[in-house]
Amino acid sequence: MRKPTVFIDGQAGTTGLQIRELLANDAAVEIVEITAADRKNDAARRALLNQVDLAILCLPDDAAREAVSWIENDKVRVLDASTAHRIAPGWAYGFPEMRRGQAERIAAARLVSNPGCYATGVIALLSPLIAAGVLAPSVPVSVNAISGYSGGGKKMIEEYEGLPADKALPVFRPYALALQHKHVKEMKLHSGLVNPPIFTPAVGAFRQGMMIQIPLQLWSLPKAVTGADLHAALAQHYAGSSVVRVAPLHEGDQANTIEMNPEKFNNTNILEVAVFSNPDTQQAVLTATLDNLGKGASGAAIQNLYLMLGLS
Repeated sequence: MRKPTVFIDGQAGTTGLQIRELLANDAAVEIVEITAADRKNDAARRALLNQVDLAILCLPDDAAREAVSWIENDKVRVLDASTAHRIAPGWAYGFPEMRRGQAERIAAARLVSNPGCYATGVIALLSPLIAAGVLAPSVPVSVNAISGYSGGGKKMIEEYEGLPADKALPVFRPYALALQHKHVKEMKLHSGLVNPPIFTPAVGAFRQGMMIQIPLQLWSLPKAVTGADLHAALAQHYAGSSVVRVAPLHEGDQANTIEMNPEKFNNTNILEVAVFSNPDTQQAVLTATLDNLGKGASGAAIQNLYLMLGLS
């Protein structure tokens, strides 16, 4: 039986390299590679994009759109790891656990967009709660997050790892304070929010791993909601998932004993969601922990690739 063929357009980038490494010893697929000399040869890239079963795009947004326009063979399926098509009509969003039937949508789709790393955590927390009616779509949301510096790609990795110790960069660097981060639109759309969240990410002085926090003023919600309600809805949604884990409910003083670590799931495809709440103050914090290079990027891409190619 012929193996499905896969071409990674943009294999030299951070996500492309990770995907290639994960597939290196995978006997289920055949990787079709372009020579180093032809990586900037449009004709060579166009030819490969039209002859494989699945093309994975690890390119800047404009280059990804151009690559899609080059594909004339309607039997070629496309998995785009860029931001270009995450809210585009006609593209399936590549987060299988997001809602019921999403894995089947991905499996049936010709065009699939791989989610953003931050967006994965935010949507994992909010989409089930909004779908279940525990949170209203109009709820005001603020998102605080930190990611390892590998999320900034080759340039940021070199920036952190190429400096002598006496010129080390800050351990915590907030950014996107103009409130226009490129993941916000997909967070809003795929979470089911009416309004965009306030999103304040930061870069930490560690290579990979990330954590997302969403604080909630439960007393301000139009209907009574407790931490237990939030936890129950998440637990029910992700029951049986091998990828998304729901931590036990953390309430009151007991929550102070929990050690949170953004590097906890590095080099895995695991995403853990948790609820911290204080019944006395009627407040809660939702958290999501994942590897920005795993479930937040290349791990998710492999998961989507298997669904699209019908592999187990």
